[in-house]
Amino acid sequence: MNQRGVATTNGGSGSGSVGVRIQQSRRLPDFLQSVNLKYVKLGYHYLISNLLTLCFIPAIAALSIQVSQMNLDDLRQLWLHLQYNLVSIIICSAILVFGLTVYIMTRPRPVYLVDYSCYRPPDHLKAPYGRFLEHSRLTGDFDESSLEFQRKILERSGLGEETYVPKAMHSIPPTPSMAAAREEAEEVMFGALDTLLRNTNVSPKDIGILVVNCSLFNPTPSLSAMIVNKYKLRGNIRSFNLGGMGCSAGVIAVDLAKDLLQVHRNTYAVVVSTENITQNWYFGNSKSMLIPNCLFRVGGSAVLLSNKSNDRRRAKYKLIHVVRTHRGADDKAFRCVYQEQDDAGKIGVSLSKDLMAIAGGALKTNITTLGPLVLPISEQLLFFTTLVVKKLFNASVKPYIPDFKLAFDHFCIHAGGRAVIDELEKNLQLLPIHVEASRMTLHRFGNTSSSSIWYELAYIEAKGRIRNRNRIWQIAFGSGFKCNSAVWQALRNVKPSSNGPWEDCIDKYR
Repeated sequence: MNQRGVATTNGGSGSGSVGVRIQQSRRLPDFLQSVNLKYVKLGYHYLISNLLTLCFIPAIAALSIQVSQMNLDDLRQLWLHLQYNLVSIIICSAILVFGLTVYIMTRPRPVYLVDYSCYRPPDHLKAPYGRFLEHSRLTGDFDESSLEFQRKILERSGLGEETYVPKAMHSIPPTPSMAAAREEAEEVMFGALDTLLRNTNVSPKDIGILVVNCSLFNPTPSLSAMIVNKYKLRGNIRSFNLGGMGCSAGVIAVDLAKDLLQVHRNTYAVVVSTENITQNWYFGNSKSMLIPNCLFRVGGSAVLLSNKSNDRRRAKYKLIHVVRTHRGADDKAFRCVYQEQDDAGKIGVSLSKDLMAIAGGALKTNITTLGPLVLPISEQLLFFTTLVVKKLFNASVKPYIPDFKLAFDHFCIHAGGRAVIDELEKNLQLLPIHVEASRMTLHRFGNTSSSSIWYELAYIEAKGRIRNRNRIWQIAFGSGFKCNSAVWQALRNVKPSSNGPWEDCIDKYR
């Protein structure tokens, strides 16, 4: 089985007019055609905000060179000079101590990813194409046109025959109750957390921060409260429950945990990312709302972060950057992924035909902001020079799209669908191996929403590809509309943790 053959199920010919419209609406805009200067400025603003720290490096280097060239006579003269300038020395020393104190107190604390786990559902929840379509037919809620539409979407989706749907969807008729939704949430979250705590030997009482994100299912008490109750977490835990934030909420949750770890010393933060399908299955015939039924599957992840210096020795990664982009001020972007009722009063998530164009715009904004933080100076100069020439002289010069392969060793692109991965591979000029983890995750587990980037990282680890100091780029986008990036650096040659999601099937993907 080759890298791409596993996840490419085209479904042959006979796409029809519906398929043509879907294909046309699922293309990202060509990034080579336009780059907005204000987002370049934003990226350089991030760079300039750290300029003071960067200036210390050449100053220290110059001072070190000067000291290394001094002989004994120079040192004796310096000592004599200092003896007659005691007041100046005291003042300079005080300034130096004050400056170092301010720097130490205000510098960002490193955030380490100790370990993470991804939930692996039991085999009886698998939903092969045939069973999925047969169950859809037997519900009696879908007309023939909708059943045919779902069949075509599945064939083109990139999903394999071993993805999972919740227990309630295996019943005929389905039983999407609140109790069933709670059961799905508990199985996913507790399954991931049990594995994480077992692998890291961390006591639940040591966890000081808990962030849970689930977009569509937000019961009372909250999902974070369910975890506190299950694991008897301490009473002063800082717990947060993020809802309605879509498939990019996993990066948002990491960003929130990172900010909290800057304030609260010597503690652990746990980030749980999932989506709940049970109560959000669509039982109507609106084509734009049927697509999520075909793509979204059961999944979840739990991530353990730490700001403890002694955890660096056992941690897998260090968090380098988080860059977030929000396009919600634009009405089209705000409504392109929208939960609403159809004409028959049935609730579903509607996907706009402009989704790919809006996603492309958000992605372009995000990577243009991220570029100055991660790209080599040579790439930044080429990019900036061509952009200035185009703006100042109105020349017919295509903006230079930087080579992000020079900045990152591995890519975890949200497995939203095959078309999304195809377009990102093309527009970012990536190689097949760079998108392999995304394709295989989509094929094996489907779109698991905000947790998909962790299944992808687990795939790369299972392949034994992550080496010390490798950089990993996680990028996800979702409703709002948002596009968010997280950059990690490996602290060692990383091996997969036990009970990983790919443990018994990684050899099938070659």
